[in-house]
Amino acid sequence: MSKVKTIFDRLWADYTTQNPSVQKVHDLFIKKGETVENDHIAFRTFDDSRVNIDVLARVFVEAGYACKGDYHFEAKRLYAKHFELEGQPRVFISQLKSADFSPFLQETVKKLVDQIPGKLLKTDELIYSGRSWEKPSFETYEKLREESEYAAWLYVNGFCANHFTVSVNALKHFESLESVNQLIKDNGFRINDSGGEIKGNPSELLEQSSIRAEMIEVDFVEGKKEIPGCYYEFARRYPDKNGKLYSGFIAKSADKIFESTDKIS
Repeated sequence: MSKVKTIFDRLWADYTTQNPSVQKVHDLFIKKGETVENDHIAFRTFDDSRVNIDVLARVFVEAGYACKGDYHFEAKRLYAKHFELEGQPRVFISQLKSADFSPFLQETVKKLVDQIPGKLLKTDELIYSGRSWEKPSFETYEKLREESEYAAWLYVNGFCANHFTVSVNALKHFESLESVNQLIKDNGFRINDSGGEIKGNPSELLEQSSIRAEMIEVDFVEGKKEIPGCYYEFARRYPDKNGKLYSGFIAKSADKIFESTDKIS
């Protein structure tokens, strides 16, 4: 088994165990006779040099991946890079620009990263480690959420695949993202409609949609509460003027996809 397949299989196992609904969505396609191909996975992290994009990307770079693009999200104060290896799913990693936030948020981030065992920071295990700091406080979660849903999500969920993505291009019976979305809705799942159910268009060479993150039960200091976990995305790519399938990402579309984990009040 290749190193890359081992990485993705392990990430998928953790992802579906924590978020059973994504396995149910995956199985909808299997029942329709599809073979589901993964377009990309995504991770979230902080810009602390101990856990930033380049640190999380290390395991992929060592497996042969290379950075192919970077992105700025001004409103959400995020920076991201995407990595590619021919014949393998893309990897999208974003980080919070913590210096753009309050002293409280900055201090909280430093405190969290300080608690991660030094040994873990130096191994490939970091991307599978989830929350590697003390039990979260719901009060802290809510205070972080006032500034950044992204930061609050990361505080509770830690390091894991934030989402996998169905490649619509590889499906045989679904030629459009609209038909994929209809299947999802017909089976009781909610589509993230921030900015419209479909983000992007054929002229931008990429269309994306996603389900809303599943609510998962988390054991906070104050007791058990439900908060958003991970979600499943769907992507359809179009060929450029040279006939080559577009392989990057559109920042304004990704900006709305991030909101799949927003807590609906």
